[in-house]
Amino acid sequence: MKRGDDELALSREQAATPHGKFGLPGTVAAVLFDLDGVLTDTAAVHRAAWRRIFDDLVRRREGPAARPFTDEEYARLVDGRSREDGVRAFLAERGIKLPEGTKADDPREQTVQGVAAAKNHRLRTELENGGVRAYPGSVRFLSAVRRAGLRVGVVSASANATEVLAAAGLSALAPVVVDGLVIEHQGLAGKPAPDSFLAGAAALQTEPEHAAVFEDALAGVAAGHAGGFVPVVGVNRSGQAAALREQGADMVVSDLADLLEGSGD
Repeated sequence: MKRGDDELALSREQAATPHGKFGLPGTVAAVLFDLDGVLTDTAAVHRAAWRRIFDDLVRRREGPAARPFTDEEYARLVDGRSREDGVRAFLAERGIKLPEGTKADDPREQTVQGVAAAKNHRLRTELENGGVRAYPGSVRFLSAVRRAGLRVGVVSASANATEVLAAAGLSALAPVVVDGLVIEHQGLAGKPAPDSFLAGAAALQTEPEHAAVFEDALAGVAAGHAGGFVPVVGVNRSGQAAALREQGADMVVSDLADLLEGSGD
């Protein structure tokens, strides 16, 4: 069910002023969380894995003086997207052409799929070495919305989301998960397209206008905004509050615990 532009604009205007439960509009019946950087601190692990893979890639092509992968490129090109889309965006940014390859490609293959596989292998190694930690404020908020009866889902581009939730001890608090495996199986477009969030809302039997989205990634915020979710809450873990708002965040917080205390950023 779609609403008119005027109604959507009014809902977003109302959402921009925190009210109702947890600083959210009283119409919110469900909450959809990104995982990495919102519920868990694994965004840093993803960034480290991407840096290792992309730096190796450009050094092989351009030598030791090659420009390294930057945090700005991570936020703009990779964060929140599927592995394959992240590889494609980075290659396009750097003017590098690689064949697409297939899902069966070895991580050593110089193809889009091979580079994506190498990143996943590196990520799993990083996770095994460093473990997974949930943000304490996010655990408090997640527990509070569950006690209040709001429906809860996690929407992540990561194919490892279920394992990360389990390692962080959050599985019982997030019964609905739309992850990279579900996205691939259902043929959904990745963020910044809204498809994965819309699938999460459908799984929770909730219309987007009655569901809040929590995202730290620019692509994820854009996806929530495009899907008509109200509100879209930007979680500012890396000093990009203005960019989150530019992508469509209705409000920005530094930590989900801010909403328990009734304050934003």
